[in-house]
Amino acid sequence: MDKLKILLPKGRIYENVANLFAEAGISISLPERAYRPTVNQEDLEAKVMKPQNIGKLLELGAHDAGFTGVDWIRETGADVEEIMDLGFDKVRIVAAVPNTVNDEILNSKRIIVATEYVNTAEAWLKKQNLNYIIVRTYGATEVFPPDDADMIIDNTSTGRTLQENGLRIIDTVMESSTRLFASKEAMKNPAKKKKILELKMLFESVLTARGRVMLEMNVAKNDFENLVKGIPSMKSPTIAPLYGDSGFAVKIVVKKDEVPVLLPKLKELGATDILEYTLRKVQK
Repeated sequence: MDKLKILLPKGRIYENVANLFAEAGISISLPERAYRPTVNQEDLEAKVMKPQNIGKLLELGAHDAGFTGVDWIRETGADVEEIMDLGFDKVRIVAAVPNTVNDEILNSKRIIVATEYVNTAEAWLKKQNLNYIIVRTYGATEVFPPDDADMIIDNTSTGRTLQENGLRIIDTVMESSTRLFASKEAMKNPAKKKKILELKMLFESVLTARGRVMLEMNVAKNDFENLVKGIPSMKSPTIAPLYGDSGFAVKIVVKKDEVPVLLPKLKELGATDILEYTLRKVQK
């Protein structure tokens, strides 16, 4: 089949996507100042583009799949198919104003709104029945107020940068995260669709593994039943007899955040020689 052409996001979310590929066993090497990474899979071809452009490029059909925030898909109105939410690079698109600006001021005049999200901003501003004019920005939107804008509509993860620039959030316009999208043409091609869904399966197994660990332990025969009844597991624990018929080895996969509470409980139930393993992939 033809190579599956993938668009990778330039900038801050590139590393997260590249790491996801690496953990799935797919190496992506991007020389400095280059835009076409080397991929260790013969059926994959990659190119790095700005996240803002990825949706429309997929819609046009020159590329098959790509990674970008859902905020840019909605902003550009790209007609693409969402394959999966990767759950990282979570941001909110918010409306923020200087601390000195109140609702009375916003409703008393035509306000200047600075934003990269022109379409998203316009839809929200119309719902608020505000009198406005939009100034498109190209980064560093938070520096516009109060001299050059009365309000900004921008993305934020923690809100700290806004606070440091004397701004307060008055509303959340939408929430976003990095997601895998595919062109509708690619999803009509059986071979390309199969490859895209195989990537989805790999990524899901990596993301599941990130949140889980394997615990292995030994338990004497007389403590075995109580231990097995008292431990969580994705399904059933793996049990194997110990040499000399002295007890059992037990393996379970649990969520990472359960471990601090679970370890003392396992000891109380008679577990010994407890080992914790990092998982690479988990396929349910």
